[in-house]
Amino acid sequence: MQLTDLTAVALLDGYRKGEFSPVEATEQALERARRGQPEVNAFVRLTEEDALARARESAERWRRGEPAGLVDGVPVTVKDLLLLRGHPTLRGSKTVSEQGGWDEDAPSVARLREHGAVFLGKTTTPEFGWKGVTDSPLTGITRNPHDPTRTAGGSSGGSAAAVALGAGPLSLGTDGGGSIRIPASFCGVFGLKPTYGRVPLYPASPFGTLSHTGPMTRDAADAALLLDVITAPDSRDWSALPPAPGPFTQALEGGVRGLRVAYSPSLGGQVPVQPAVAAAVRQAVARLADLGAYVEETDPDFSEPMEAFHVLWFSGAARLTERFSPRRRQLMDPGLREICAQGARYSALDYLAAVDVRMDLGRRMGRFHERYDLLVTPTLPVTAFEAGAEVPAGSPFRRWTGWTPFTYPFNLTQQPAATVPVGTDGDGLPVGMQLIAARHRDDLVLRAAHALYETGTASPPPVATGAQRGRPC
Repeated sequence: MQLTDLTAVALLDGYRKGEFSPVEATEQALERARRGQPEVNAFVRLTEEDALARARESAERWRRGEPAGLVDGVPVTVKDLLLLRGHPTLRGSKTVSEQGGWDEDAPSVARLREHGAVFLGKTTTPEFGWKGVTDSPLTGITRNPHDPTRTAGGSSGGSAAAVALGAGPLSLGTDGGGSIRIPASFCGVFGLKPTYGRVPLYPASPFGTLSHTGPMTRDAADAALLLDVITAPDSRDWSALPPAPGPFTQALEGGVRGLRVAYSPSLGGQVPVQPAVAAAVRQAVARLADLGAYVEETDPDFSEPMEAFHVLWFSGAARLTERFSPRRRQLMDPGLREICAQGARYSALDYLAAVDVRMDLGRRMGRFHERYDLLVTPTLPVTAFEAGAEVPAGSPFRRWTGWTPFTYPFNLTQQPAATVPVGTDGDGLPVGMQLIAARHRDDLVLRAAHALYETGTASPPPVATGAQRGRPC
């Protein structure tokens, strides 16, 4: 049995029944990670000894019938922006030293440790998570498991690629402008940016309240399970929300019958969308209607907020690096140096004007969700493009925000937003559909996504790289 093809829910069921053990699952996940690494480059490092030790401890707990928590023995990966005790967190940057105690877990990692998760390793990120593709001066290019000539997306590209490869069914990502949803869409997995504050974060992101932590998984049920673990309070995050009213796993059922769904194929004509993407999303929207949702093609009432996002995002990058020496700056990604220089030129009044745009957008979306339970869009207007490039060939835009107009606006508004795989284009590259709900309604996003998985509308496309076919990488 290929345990790497199973969801976390299925693994736990197998442990419970004694059909296989966490050690077997961990060994197979590590093997899948090792074989995929030369071609895909999803990992900064594998923590094999620690993983196998934790898996053996988990196996003994399951043998006694005393699992430690909700994900005991499940292989998990962690984006290298989040602290993992005992291992360096280098953030994709040569400016970060490996020296130090590294004696603290991020809140989400700490909760996973308490629940018995098995940490396979740290996944790749662009430097400080600054862009929507994953390459960095430290780790090079992370590639798409479906076609290694294409990008995995970013900034949680390593996490998305790891899940797609079968190197652990659960991964922790971060999302400041689409960084969970972009790579999940490109790699054909599920990714959820929860409501801001739903998952405690420490240390605070340099990009402030734009940045969310969330699950990247094989399906919505696994994401709900992971969310039930990582949403527990942590005193280190002053902006964290109180506990959710109930388990997200219990919120999965009920389907979409009666939900009011707004379908916006192009944000009112503002976004040119590839025909294959548009067709796959439209077909999935029709399935929501077949399942009993009330679907209306309409658009949210806002115009492109790119400039306001740039002010907030570039200012955060400038603040992060303001004390770097000239020598240290030369170690940075040239694109990151550019946005830091631009961010340093903004005034406080520029920043506050961007905050005004953000607040107005939040108000507009709040009113929008008085009429609609869900907003549905393509996750991205394109499928995965050339690896190593920040923008697709021929793009009129210089920065990654030019091809992510469906994702970053909902970081400004702090809403829950997920991507589900709903098909492929003519080259076999995954297409994602985005589900967005009002703040604090993560349950609705998960419920609708789960309904799509239950009916087979959403499903991870098979990976066809050498790492999966069994030939040497």
